Amino acid sequence: MLLFVLADSATAQQITIAAAADLHSAMQEISIGFEQEKSVKVNVVYGASGNFYQQIQNGAPFDLFFSANSEYPKKLETDGLTLPATYYEYAQGKIVLLVLSSSTLNLGEGLKVLLGPAVRKIAIADPAHAPYGRAAVAALKSQNLYERVAPKLVTGENISQAASFVISGAADIGIIAKSLAVLPSSRSQTRFAEIPQDEYPPIMQACVVLRSSKQQKLARQFESYIKSSEAAKMLKKYGFELPPAAQQKSVQ
Repeated sequence: MLLFVLADSATAQQITIAAAADLHSAMQEISIGFEQEKSVKVNVVYGASGNFYQQIQNGAPFDLFFSANSEYPKKLETDGLTLPATYYEYAQGKIVLLVLSSSTLNLGEGLKVLLGPAVRKIAIADPAHAPYGRAAVAALKSQNLYERVAPKLVTGENISQAASFVISGAADIGIIAKSLAVLPSSRSQTRFAEIPQDEYPPIMQACVVLRSSKQQKLARQFESYIKSSEAAKMLKKYGFELPPAAQQKSVQ
């Protein structure tokens, strides 16, 4: 009987994380490391940050929220939906131009390559609720290209879907997260070029522990793990930069 009780108790030790789609591979490895260290279960649901923001406002049962921007976590904090002092900027994202390896497009031209007649469809994440989609639009506007290429834009529900449009051939080129472009599965069939960071606002990515969490202690522990050197290595591995505060945390 005691064994059954212990088994039930262990099963209860789990958290559910809402995470931006650009974090998929990094978060998988980070979660495995945390699970091994704490002997718990981490469930991660991936999607567009704006959608998660709305779901959390409506009571979705997540323990933590890892957004692809800082805006949504700050709004949740302002609304009193997060635990105090859990807002943390864990990474800075980058956007890149992505094409199939077989493409003849010259990525050395930067965003101006999008004006060419060979480019009929450009994949981006939906800027209505995906921070990387908004970054793509900002980069286009910074070069006075948005109005000229707007008819070519095709939007994915999130940044992963935008990348899949390029890989499947449904789009000729995409503006996507670097974290997806560096994946081994992507590198084997695509090539990419970074878009200069001065062409779009910084993509500061932040997380929070949610006040509605039933596992607040465990959720706080996971957020602490994100600040570790082990997690920092995973984030860097998948193309993220660490903000100054995160760099200091990871070396402590």
